[in-house]
Amino acid sequence: MNFKQLGISNDLVDRLSQIGINSPTAIQEESIPLIINRKDIIAQSQTGTGKTFAFLLPMFENINPKENNIQGLIITPTRELALQISQAAEKLNAAKEINILAAYGGKDIKSQLNKLKKNIHLVIATPGRLLDHLDRESINLNKLKTLVIDEADQMLLMGFKNEMEAIIKETNKKRQTLCFSATIDSDVKKLAYRHTKDPVEITIKSNEITLDTIKQEVVETTDRHKKDSLCKVLNNDNPFMAIIFCRTKRRVDALEEALAIDGYNCEKLHSDITQAKRERIMKSFRKADLQYLIATDVASRGLDITGVTHIYNYDIPETSEDYIHRIGRTGRAGKDGYTCMFVDPKNTKTLEQIESDIKYKIPRRILD
Repeated sequence: MNFKQLGISNDLVDRLSQIGINSPTAIQEESIPLIINRKDIIAQSQTGTGKTFAFLLPMFENINPKENNIQGLIITPTRELALQISQAAEKLNAAKEINILAAYGGKDIKSQLNKLKKNIHLVIATPGRLLDHLDRESINLNKLKTLVIDEADQMLLMGFKNEMEAIIKETNKKRQTLCFSATIDSDVKKLAYRHTKDPVEITIKSNEITLDTIKQEVVETTDRHKKDSLCKVLNNDNPFMAIIFCRTKRRVDALEEALAIDGYNCEKLHSDITQAKRERIMKSFRKADLQYLIATDVASRGLDITGVTHIYNYDIPETSEDYIHRIGRTGRAGKDGYTCMFVDPKNTKTLEQIESDIKYKIPRRILD
């Protein structure tokens, strides 16, 4: 199966080839024809499987550049993910003439308002900034053709439920609705059904991503000795590019300060860092000028960074879903990855639950 057989036009197929994408992934094969044919979908597919192009490509096919209104809206939980999707859309836009607006907090709202005076076809937004525009009446969704709810588990169930209800009320009732997420449980599915019409459910099995391409290990340690254990592992592995996950902003701050003093090439990323600085840090990391990114879970969802070879869970994630999101930053596009989790005795039950959910007993790594 190739992109042309899925209904993608020659100009977009040529553009995909120019950026090194020649064959569709499983989620793209399943989703693209349905979306082009205006079907609603609820799609579950692991991080790193090509979800972004699975909805962007058919949206580009369905948007009419000659119509002077917003036809596509993609809502996503974080500024980083909104920026990443915008960059992917701009790559495709070399083959089309679609006007795209990225609307997220931390970006100058005046420039967004000026851009909105022109014809915008596609908006990629976080909920807070989109509601701000709706309140100002600078965005009109009356003629919206397609709504994408990305990371649907977060958007519909956690934290953004009220905002999503308010946004959806402003949209065209005849719209197409697409829900994408790495994890969709029964509660999320119930809410997704409320906002869709006869949706087609798509589930892409994720075992090959979480297990087959990523070597997983656990280091049993204590909180007091965790930093020393981490440094031993980093010195031994010397990864090309790695993300180190901590549970809280305070933990990120403390670890980044300690590692920087010890001479490690690192930066921190969490929600208290200004948007401009976050973008500078991410640019440096993508260019591999940084070796270590120390982050809260804000970085575990949707950040598509080529070349991340290692993931270190300095603090154990609270759920198996969070674990999968974190380790999904490595082992992408069929490449091998490595992840190591540092576990205190008080984390034993959480570790056992993760191992039970992923049906895998994670090997222990013994440090000298």
